[in-house]
Amino acid sequence: QVQLVESGGGLVQAGGSLRLSCAASGRTFSVYVMGWFRKAPGKEREFVATISRSGGTTPYADSVKGRFTIARDNAKNTVYLQMNSLKPEDTTVYYCAADYSTAIPTTPRQYDYWGQGTQVTVSS
Repeated sequence: QVQLVESGGGLVQAGGSLRLSCAASGRTFSVYVMGWFRKAPGKEREFVATISRSGGTTPYADSVKGRFTIARDNAKNTVYLQMNSLKPEDTTVYYCAADYSTAIPTTPRQYDYWGQGTQVTVSS
């Protein structure tokens, strides 16, 4: 298993940027496909982005394409989510997740391990 800890959330004005980090420990990081999800009150976890083991494949949700960038540094056991041009609609808790899947998972059911989340608040 892996343990995941998110950081980097906070309060930012609309149009601003934040960089979330997810530090992993417990098993070889590079064997996992990593993803970012978010969950608003009263809603299910929403897919944000996924990154393959080598970093070469990075699908994004339509709502964040062109604004968010997912990246990973396997040497540092860390995955990042760079969020630019933030909107109030992006306000929610963001979670990172890990999975062994050889496919590119984009639903929460496909992931085995989850962090506890970090709050992102975007003011207008």
